[in-house]
Amino acid sequence: MPLNIPNLLTWLRILLIPVFVAVFYLSDQTLRPHLKDVFATSVFLLAALTDWLDGYLARKLNQTSAFGAFLDPVADKLMVAAALLILVKLGRADALIAFIIIGREIAISALREWMAKVGASKSIAVSMLGKIKTTFQMLALLLLLYHQPLLGINCQVLGELLLYLAALLTLWSMGYYLMCAMPQLKKS
Repeated sequence: MPLNIPNLLTWLRILLIPVFVAVFYLSDQTLRPHLKDVFATSVFLLAALTDWLDGYLARKLNQTSAFGAFLDPVADKLMVAAALLILVKLGRADALIAFIIIGREIAISALREWMAKVGASKSIAVSMLGKIKTTFQMLALLLLLYHQPLLGINCQVLGELLLYLAALLTLWSMGYYLMCAMPQLKKS
């Protein structure tokens, strides 16, 4: 495992997950509910920024590695799954939507792993559709975590809307990746 800045940022993102989750298990006397939301949103935002930064630095500093390429999406999926599970527990997100998003991530990860084993990983590389889905998903999660009105915007309502849109994009992108993999799937 190469020890470089991008990989350290990915490890930081993984280490932030238990911190993020633990915030919601603190008593309301220890940390008021609004402060829990603010702190958790800040931790999630930091994690999202490290996701962008580690990819940027890996390319800019020419520090890409097979280990980093493996660990980065794992860290992303763990953070998103943790956020979705917390939001479902708090009643801020629908369990079906969380299942769609988490299920797609598991299915596409398995598909990518299988495609890599058969030497066809380039046919299901990350697409612009996947990046758009991720953007909507991250915005939705940030709004739902914050939960309070912000600058006259109802974060819960807007977050729910964006999460439903992210779920639709999730299904669409899964269909896209499956279509890209179909020639290889038919060979096997």
